[in-house]
Amino acid sequence: MADPIRKPQQGKRSWARRCAAQALYEWQITGQEPSRIAAQFLADEDLRKADPDYFWELIQQIPARAAEIDAALDPFLDRPLAQVDPVERAILRIGGYELMQHPNLAYRIVLNEAVELAKVFGAEQGHRYVNGVLDKLARAVRSAEFAAPS
Repeated sequence: MADPIRKPQQGKRSWARRCAAQALYEWQITGQEPSRIAAQFLADEDLRKADPDYFWELIQQIPARAAEIDAALDPFLDRPLAQVDPVERAILRIGGYELMQHPNLAYRIVLNEAVELAKVFGAEQGHRYVNGVLDKLARAVRSAEFAAPS
């Protein structure tokens, strides 16, 4: 039986990722300050469904650590990150950040959340690309998790 206390938080985190993907897309396209974009989202009713602290963390930390995240993703890309669709790029950055900065989140959760975002916002087969890249990154940065018995 699922833990009823954890389930709502997971839903709120999923919604935070969804809003963060949209905000990061906007940041990539416009170059606006992440805090200004976040303020717009915080005023939006959709964010009420989300964990606002997690949204804020993602929208602040991913741009601040973009070079580090991008460098970690780079070996697993088939083209320069700048040529990756901006929607998938935002989702890859969220997944990369979570894999690197949130070891408490199982890599399978990170991958599943990223794939679901790519299915909603990305190109027709974008979810496959996102899954492939993040799976390779997970194997590199979470090798102990892969070595552990299931």
